[in-house]
Parts: sequence; structure tokens; C-alpha cells
Amino acid sequence: MTDIQRAVALLRQGELVALPTETVYGLGADALNPDAVAKIFAAKGRPSDHPLIVHLADAEALTAWARDIPKDAIALARAFWPGPLTLILKKEEGVPDIVTGGQDTVGLRVPNHPIALQLLRAFGSGLAAPSANRFGRISPTTAEHVRQELGDRVPLILDGGPCQVGLESTILDLSRGVPVILRPGAIGADDIARVIGRRPRLRDEDAKASTDAPRVSGALAAHYAPRTPLELVHGASLASRVREGDAVLARVPQPAGLPANVLWIEAPADAAAYGHDLYARLRALDSAACRRILVETPPTSADWSAVIDRLGRAAVGSGADEET
Repeated sequence: MTDIQRAVALLRQGELVALPTETVYGLGADALNPDAVAKIFAAKGRPSDHPLIVHLADAEALTAWARDIPKDAIALARAFWPGPLTLILKKEEGVPDIVTGGQDTVGLRVPNHPIALQLLRAFGSGLAAPSANRFGRISPTTAEHVRQELGDRVPLILDGGPCQVGLESTILDLSRGVPVILRPGAIGADDIARVIGRRPRLRDEDAKASTDAPRVSGALAAHYAPRTPLELVHGASLASRVREGDAVLARVPQPAGLPANVLWIEAPADAAAYGHDLYARLRALDSAACRRILVETPPTSADWSAVIDRLGRAAVGSGADEET
């Protein structure tokens, strides 16, 4: 029996399977089986009202999961699927409430990873698949990260190598008539505007868009967080803030004159490369038994928006005790 066949058998038995995607590794369950989906929440320690993203094999499956699908959704699916874009749409009646957090909307995407697509096609239905880590912690971008996070809580981990993108998908709300980005990712507002002919609003720049928005994955203030306290520091003052026992993530080489026991990791200056490596680097810093993690504040340009979002939430959530 192949790994895909084993995975399909487990999913049909209502069990969990960790799967690679181009963004991060997901913890998958049959999205039409509420008991199976409940195991995701138990394994992650995830709040029960926190909605999940359903992963599909192709865009043709949209009509089985969503209703009143706008033409913009069709255009974006054609342009970006498979790929790191989640669309929030009005849900079909048969989608379980446990998947949507009791809302009338559902998040849908087609992942761009050969193993994920092979699994979805073989399974023949949608998989609810949030990141395969303890809730609020650093997302996994390798199979080993999943093993470290969940251990025997997941019966099977499909190893697809390191994730190509490394940050979670862009979440775009199309359920309220006006497109709104609820979580930034690799596909930006300009990319979306080129397809649908209008620029989506950004949640953090539009009070009404934020207040009325559906709840979505990864939008809590504290998320993606290391156990070690993490602080964002402007580059000009970074070196002067470093103290003995600190760990540092910066886009510049380590300067001379710092204490000998400082761990300094130089990150890429390119936004996409930085994002690809971010979670692995945060894990390395978190496991180094340092006093705190100092991260150089990223640039404010649009291509850094996903990194800025993840680091801001990581800082808020950092330093908390390990969940049990």
C-alpha cells in the first residue's frame, strides 16, 4: 500500500493525516465528517469557534462547497489555483458548522503541491486542513516540524519536503460584495486587482471591513508565536539593544563588539526569500534556549505585508507557556 493509499484509508476512517502544501504543512481531516474535524481541534488545542480552510482538488469543486459564487471568484480561481489564495464565500448548506465556526461562509483553496493534489484527487472530497502545529505556535514548513509539534497525535505525516512558499495563503473575502484581504500572503492586492479590475480593501486599513468581516484562520492578535519572548526592533537601534543571551534575526551581518553568547541569524533581504525561511528560523531561535528573540523590523513596502503580519502576531503571542 502506498502512502497516498494509507492516507486515503485513514481519512475515510475519520482519522487525521498531515500533508504538505506550498504554504505550510496542514493537518487534514474529511471536511464533511464533523467527528473527524473535531479531532483537528483536539490535536491542535484550537478554539472550537475558529473556522478552518477547506482544501479542494480543483476549482470545479467550488459549487459543491459554496453558493452565490461571484464572477470575481471564478476569475481568481482560474488565475491563481492551484496556489496560495483562499477565497471566503457563502457556504453551501451541507458544509458542517464545525468547519465554518458556525458562520455562513467557508474558506476554500486548491493547494499547489503535487502530494496534496494527489491525495485530494484520490480522496475525492474536500479536506479541512489548518496548519499542523499546536494552536498559536509557529507553523510547520517541514515534516519534521510536524513531528516535533504533534508527535503521535497524527497517525500519518506525508513528507513532501520543505514548503515552497513558507507562509500561509492570502485570505480574500468575497462574501460581502466588496473584496477584502483578511490575511496577507504571497498573492497581494496588486495581483488580485490585475485579475478582477479593482483593488481589494485591506482589513487593517478599513474599520468597517474589519468589524463586519468573517472570522478566519490566523487573524487573532497572538499567533505564529515562539515560546521565547520576541520583540521587533528598528534596525538603527538593533545592535544597541542586544544583550547577553539574546538571539537576533536581522537582514544585516552581525556587527563587531556584541557579547560572545549572542545567536545572530542573518536573514535574506528579499521579502519572498525571507518569508520562505521565517518559520524555520524562528523555530531555530526558539530552540536555542536564549533569553529573548530580537527581530529587525521589516520594510513597510507591500511585498513585506505578509511577513509584517506574521511577525506582529508572533510578538504578541510569544513568551506564553506551552499548551497541553
